[in-house]
Amino acid sequence: MEKFIKNILVTGGAGFIGSHTLITLLENGYRLIILDSLVNSSETVIKRVLNLSNLHDKKRESMAIFIKGDVRDQKLLINIFETYTNSLQSIVAVVHFAGLKSVFESTKFPLQYWDSNVSGTINLLKIMERFNCLNFVFSSSATIYGTNNKNLLIKENDVINPINPYGQTKDVIERILNNLISEKNKKWSIAILRYFNPTGAHKSGLIGENSKGFPNNLMPIINKVAFREIKELEIFGNDWNTPDGTGVRDYIHVMDLAEGHLLALEYILDKNNKSNFIKLNLGTGTGTSVLELVDTFSRVNDVEIPYKFSARRDGDVSYSVADISQAKSKINWNPKRNLKEMCRDSWNSYKKQKDYKFRKLH
Repeated sequence: MEKFIKNILVTGGAGFIGSHTLITLLENGYRLIILDSLVNSSETVIKRVLNLSNLHDKKRESMAIFIKGDVRDQKLLINIFETYTNSLQSIVAVVHFAGLKSVFESTKFPLQYWDSNVSGTINLLKIMERFNCLNFVFSSSATIYGTNNKNLLIKENDVINPINPYGQTKDVIERILNNLISEKNKKWSIAILRYFNPTGAHKSGLIGENSKGFPNNLMPIINKVAFREIKELEIFGNDWNTPDGTGVRDYIHVMDLAEGHLLALEYILDKNNKSNFIKLNLGTGTGTSVLELVDTFSRVNDVEIPYKFSARRDGDVSYSVADISQAKSKINWNPKRNLKEMCRDSWNSYKKQKDYKFRKLH
């Protein structure tokens, strides 16, 4: 008798975190239905994910199905669930990455963010409920915590006070998920994962953080400076209440983050667990300043990163580092990769992606 294989719908699966999570899920025996609009990603990423997985050629097509589309498209979602809903093939859970993710962009185009992130998630949850698929892993963010002026580790029960539209959309979605759990006649199992600062890349370098347009996160900008596409790195503020005056953040390797999603998924699928609702910080619990990151990147990769200081940006905070004790205790998750590996893997991936584009154009 063929072993039962669980079908998982992964929205936004071609994105940075989504694509790395696909590899981890495939290598652990899940069959994936991958939905992505490709607004900020490429189908090439899916092909590379399949090549990087440990599946044999004949198994790849049956274990990962890619569908181009948007979670706001109700007819498409219904079609997906109808196609994969029967006694053997039903979708048992959704891992939801899809959505817009730039803090800065969200301040310029708030309606787009509310529509894509909140309306899209509501639409997805409604279709899931219709097809009795009630296991949900949600991609949230540390931006929901807002300002943190005490330079203390952030706990899951700390005050929620997002200060930009992006963080506000994540907060509202979390509130909606809280509402679902509070309905006694429902049997939802939900994991909310609050990311701190994902970076790094798969060790192969074939996938990484390659969003369309100018990057918003620090490491991709450092890569551009190292590649001499940008003259120098702009550091916003050198007068923060930190040891070297630059902002301190909690950087986490994307493969550690991917493994966190696997463990969270397995947790909510295990109905023997006492809780059907978990909210977890995913970081390392260690703070790194901007200057420390620049210095580590320079030493590990033997490249110079010129920089200049500018005034602080509105909405920035001095210190944002996770307390990860809940993730350790609830899902037995521990980040394994250090800052040097993040810098090495990020630069390796960036160089390979640039070389690939050059060869393709010439």
